[in-house]
This record gives sequence, C-alpha cells and structure tokens, in this order.
Amino acid sequence: MTQTRTYDDQNDGQKDGQKDGQRGGRNDGAPDGAGESALSVRDLWKIFGARADKVIGTPDADLPRKQLQAKTGCVAAVKDVSFDVRPGEVFVVMGLSGSGKSTLVRLLTRLIEPTAGTVTIGGEDVTKADAGRLRDLRRHHVAMVFQHFGLLPHRTVMDNVGFGLEVRGVAKGERRARAQEMVDLVGLAGNEGSFPDQLSGGMQQRVGLARALAVDPTLMMFDEPFSALDPLIRRDMQNEVIRLHHEVGKTMVFITHDLQEALKLGDRILIMRDGEIVQIGEPAEIVASPADDYVRDFVSDVPRSHVLTLRYVCRRPDGGDPGEGPALQADEVVRDAARQVLAAHGPVRVYDGEDFLGIVDDEDILRVVVAEEEAVGS
Repeated sequence: MTQTRTYDDQNDGQKDGQKDGQRGGRNDGAPDGAGESALSVRDLWKIFGARADKVIGTPDADLPRKQLQAKTGCVAAVKDVSFDVRPGEVFVVMGLSGSGKSTLVRLLTRLIEPTAGTVTIGGEDVTKADAGRLRDLRRHHVAMVFQHFGLLPHRTVMDNVGFGLEVRGVAKGERRARAQEMVDLVGLAGNEGSFPDQLSGGMQQRVGLARALAVDPTLMMFDEPFSALDPLIRRDMQNEVIRLHHEVGKTMVFITHDLQEALKLGDRILIMRDGEIVQIGEPAEIVASPADDYVRDFVSDVPRSHVLTLRYVCRRPDGGDPGEGPALQADEVVRDAARQVLAAHGPVRVYDGEDFLGIVDDEDILRVVVAEEEAVGS
C-alpha cells in the first residue's frame, strides 16, 4: 500500500535521507571538511554607532534591531554570523533590503571593518592582516562584481578588463593577452575597442565579469550584479554565471534579494533577516523544510517540482531495498526524473551514491505536482 507523505511534514522531509552536513534551520553553515573551506566566517558582527564594541557580550546584544537602536543608538547590521564556503561552491546570500547581506559581503574583505569576529580566506585570517597584506589579498585572491558595473568610462573594454592586472604591474603584452582571453570567454569578441557607454547593460556586466576573472582570483564576490538589468538580460547573465562556473570552477559568493535567482545559481543558500542567519541549506532543503514562517513565505510560490529532489520525495518501503527495478540518484530534480518514474510502471529505487534511501512512484511525483498547482491556485 502506498504511504502518503506531505511536504509540509518537516520531520518526514528530513528523516528519509538528508545529506550528512545538511541542517535545516539556524546553524553555523559549516560543511563537512570545514577545515578545507575556501572561506570561513566565525562570529562576525558589524554594529554601527558610538561605543558599538561595548554592545557585544552584554544583554543588549540579544535585543531585536529596533530595540537595540532605541536603547543605545547603535544598529546591528550583521549579528553573530558564521558559515563556511567550500572550494568551487556557489554560495548565495539572500535577503530583503536591510537584511545585512551587502554589509556582510563588504566585511569579508574589510571594505567595512568588522566590529568583532573572524574571516578566513584560503586559510589566512583577513581580520588580522595589516594594510599591505590586505591590499595584496584584494589584488591577488579576491575579485568583486558590482551592481553598477564600476567600469572606467574613459577606458576601452580591453583596458577595463586588464585594469586589475595593470594595478598588479603585469607587463602590457601579458596583460593584453590575458584580457583578450577573458573577452573571448565572456562573449565580447569584436568589442575590444568599445567604451562602456557604447555597450548595453548586459554587455557592461560581461566586461565586469571578464575583469574579475582576468586576475584569476581564488574567490569571486557578486553584490547584486544583475539587479539593474532588464528581466531577459538578467536571465542571460544568470546563465552566463552558470556557464562560467562550469568552465573555470571558481568559488563564488553571490548576494541577491531574488529567491528565484538564489535557487537557480546557488549550491547552498544563506537566508538573512535583520542581520542574522535564518537558514542555510541547499535549494531543495530550503524549499522542502523551511526553518520558519519567514522562509516558508519566501518559498510559497516556488514551483516545487523544479527544485525538490528525489531525496525529499522518496519513502521507505516495507521490507527495505526491493533489489530490482529502475534506480535513480537522490539529487535528481523531480521535474527531470518525472518521465523515468512515470514510465517505470512501478516503484523506482532512490540511492545516495551506493546507499539505498527509498522508493518513489508515479503517485509521489503527482503529489508534488498537485501541491504545486494548489499553491499557485491559492
């Protein structure tokens, strides 16, 4: 007999095979092997206001943002944030305006000085770096892509792309060769001699991407880079980031207020509210098991079949692994797996690597689709 399973049941959603290292709700975001993280953030605070450093460690630090401001005149923009980013991961920080996400990304390279906490990039504590070392880290290990492009208007595409290398003191021939390589990579060949005001918004952002990639950083940071673009261009640029990530494999921290963008780009997503972490998880985990009503409201309109994986749909059969029949991996998205499951005319086994998690059949797939349609109808 088919076992009914609802997707609002968080306990069931996590019981039958959440990945090791995944955690719903508030957590420190540390993946397995956190010692090998490309970026590690621990107990990070940014409080604006007089005597801000006196707030941490007192009962005032636990006050909601508005109450803290009313009592002390201080604003906690980032509040006790900890997480790790794996090498090669696209880690998305998402939140509404005022959530602290843009302040957070600036703290990572001390464009804004933290009030407390540590930031480690490639094993080096950025918060302890002196001015010279910090400048070196920014030039050689980290690249930023900004919302408003940040291009030099009096320089050509070629010169803008090679600007970071010029600052490093790289010889002109080598600099131009590298810039040409990046121009070709982002699809701007033929525009090398153009100036920024001769380019569309999407083309200007491609120049920004090429400039960031030209310095071969270990970590790329994106601060809402596509917010000012038209929807179609925005979608194209999201696809471009996905393509470039597949080609160059850079570790990326991406800031956005757009949940759909976060779900599309992120290997994992950190959701912020009032300077604090609300939840960290993979896209399917956040949609399947929102930490609270705030996150649940965010994901209410998400088409679940496009995000949920078989990990969150499968169920344990009576008697364990049936040992025969079709098999799929747990990270298959429901929409992509639907055709194979419906064609199987019976249960399909779901595995995490070689570990058996459960089975899924046509009723399980249809249940996701029906729940999706009901959410749209409501």
